Amino acid sequence: MSLQISYHIQTVDSPFWSFAIHDGHHIDDDLLPYLLLNSKQRLREEDPYTALIAELPINQFVVGTSRFQLDLNRDIEQSVYLRPELAWGLDVWEENLPSTFLEILYKKHRDVYRIIERHIQTTIQKYGFFVVLDVHSYNAKRTSAREEVDKEANPQINLGTYYNTPKWRLLTDNFVAAIQGQKLYGEPIDIRENVKFKGGYLSQFINANFGEKGCVLAIEFRKDFMNEWTGEPDVQRIAACKQLLINTVQTLKDYFVYER
Repeated sequence: MSLQISYHIQTVDSPFWSFAIHDGHHIDDDLLPYLLLNSKQRLREEDPYTALIAELPINQFVVGTSRFQLDLNRDIEQSVYLRPELAWGLDVWEENLPSTFLEILYKKHRDVYRIIERHIQTTIQKYGFFVVLDVHSYNAKRTSAREEVDKEANPQINLGTYYNTPKWRLLTDNFVAAIQGQKLYGEPIDIRENVKFKGGYLSQFINANFGEKGCVLAIEFRKDFMNEWTGEPDVQRIAACKQLLINTVQTLKDYFVYER
C-alpha cells in the first residue's frame, strides 16, 4: 500500500513563488473504494485551471492530487475531510476508511511541508526575501448555475493577507494598486482583502516561520473564468487571469529594489 501525493516544482532564478495547491483532481486508486463522491462532485469544490493561471515566470509549486484526498491548505488535523463540516456539508469518506491510510496521508502532509520549508529557506538564503502568490478560485453561485452573483459579497478577487506581518503593508498596497490599474475581462477589477477568505494553512505556516523575510498573497479568483457547475472553462478568461498576474511580477521586483 503506497499512497502518493502528486506535485510539480519548477525553480527559476527568482525570489518569487506561485503556488496552485488546489488545482489537482487525482485520487489514488487505493482510496477510491472508500470515496463517497463522484468526479463531478469533487470538481465543484476544487480549483481547476489555477495551475494555468499560476504558470508565471517565477518559481512554481503545483499539486496534482485532489484536495479531497489531502488538503494541503489545511492543518494536518483537518487535511482529510472526515466530517461534513470540513467539506461544505459533504460526506466524503466511508466510515471504514482504514486508519493506516490516514497515517500515511498525514505523513505525506508533513513531508510536503518540509519540502516547502526547504525551498523557502533556500530562496531566503539566495535573495534575502521571498513572496508567495498562492492562487485559488472560489464559487459564487451556490444555489444554482443560473444564480445571479452577489458582487457586493463576492469580489472578483479576494486577497488573503490576514496572516502577513504588518511590515508587508506597503508591498500589499502596491500589489493591489497594480491589479486595480488593469482590467479583467474588459472591466475594472474589484479586488478586496479578507472578505471571503483570509488565507489558509499555507499562508499561516509560511508566515509563522518566515514572516519577517516575506509574505503570502493568497489570490482567490471568483470562478468567472469557468462554469463552476459543469467545469467548462473559458480559455480566454483563464489567459486573462494569468496575464493579470504576470503583469504584477514587476511590481514585486520594484518593491524590493526601491521600497524595501
